Amino acid sequence: MAAAGTFESGHVDMVHDAQLDYYGKRLATCSSDRVVKVFDLSGEQRTHIADLKGHEGPVWQVCWAHPRYGAILASASFDHRIILWREGPDGQWSQVYKTPSTLHTASVNSIAFAPQELGLLLACASSDGTVSIVEHKPDGTWETSKINNVHAIGVTAVSWAPAVPAGGLVASQPPTAATK
Repeated sequence: MAAAGTFESGHVDMVHDAQLDYYGKRLATCSSDRVVKVFDLSGEQRTHIADLKGHEGPVWQVCWAHPRYGAILASASFDHRIILWREGPDGQWSQVYKTPSTLHTASVNSIAFAPQELGLLLACASSDGTVSIVEHKPDGTWETSKINNVHAIGVTAVSWAPAVPAGGLVASQPPTAATK
C-alpha cells in the first residue's frame, strides 16, 4: 500500500468522506461535487479508477460492503437517496440500486453495512427522523423498510453492533461472582 500522505482527489468541491475497503487496497471518496471517486492503492501509486455519478446533491458518506458480496459500495446524499454501486468483472462500475425518491424526505446523512453474518443489509440515517434498511434478497432484488420517528430532530449517524452467534449472550445459569 502507498505511504500515508496527501494526494489530489480530483474533486472540485469539499470532500466529506473517505473510506478504505476491507483489504485497504481501494479508497472511495465523496464530495459536495456530487461525485463518488474510487482509487486503487495497490503498489506505490494511487490510481483513479472510477467516477460514480448519479446523485443530485452533495454526497455525505460512502461505505464498502464486506468482500464476501463482491465490490459493492454505497453512497448517501443530501438528495434524499442512497445509491448502491457494484464493480463488474470488466472493472466497470454501475448502479445496482437507487432508493425510491419517497423513502426519505430529507438528507441521508449516514450509512453502515451490517456485519456480513447478517446478510447484505445497509442501515441509513436521515434528517427526516427515520432510519431505513436496504436489504439484498436471495432473488437478486433489493427491498427497503423504514423505522419512523426515530428522532424528532433527525438522525445524523447509524452503526451496527458486532454479530454474535445465536445464544452467545445467553447463559443457562446465573453469572457467578467471577463473571459479573
